[in-house]
Amino acid sequence: MRNDDSSSKARGDISSELDALTSALLGDALDMLADGEDLNVLLVVESANGEVSPFEFSDDGPEELLEGARSKVRELGKEGHAGGAAPVRYAIAYEGAVADEAGAFQDAVIVEFGERGRTSYSAFSYVDGKGSGDGFRWSDPAPAGVTESLL
Repeated sequence: MRNDDSSSKARGDISSELDALTSALLGDALDMLADGEDLNVLLVVESANGEVSPFEFSDDGPEELLEGARSKVRELGKEGHAGGAAPVRYAIAYEGAVADEAGAFQDAVIVEFGERGRTSYSAFSYVDGKGSGDGFRWSDPAPAGVTESLL
């Protein structure tokens, strides 16, 4: 019998809740890029009772925005937020570039996601045609590796 208690030792499996949270954030990020909007850095956190809180980080350099999102997850993981419980899972999305099979860098949306007590991961989806609406293209998400756990 499988135990889905997220407070157990770090595990490599991804819960259906984390998969849904990450998929929704990636979908929102892709929609924004298709519409020609700036992506900045997006963060969503979810509490054990299913309450989802979104955050957007802008008005700074890319590295500072990403570190701001990561710091926010750590902070909320310790304290919760105004009227909300501490998150048990999170997902962060941002634009970047990832080398393709030939070693050339391609535009991509990168997501980092994790859950308390489980291994945290990153993934990416190549993108092309930002701002072209129906002409916007993206690849299926591909794994990028294990990341630092923020919760």
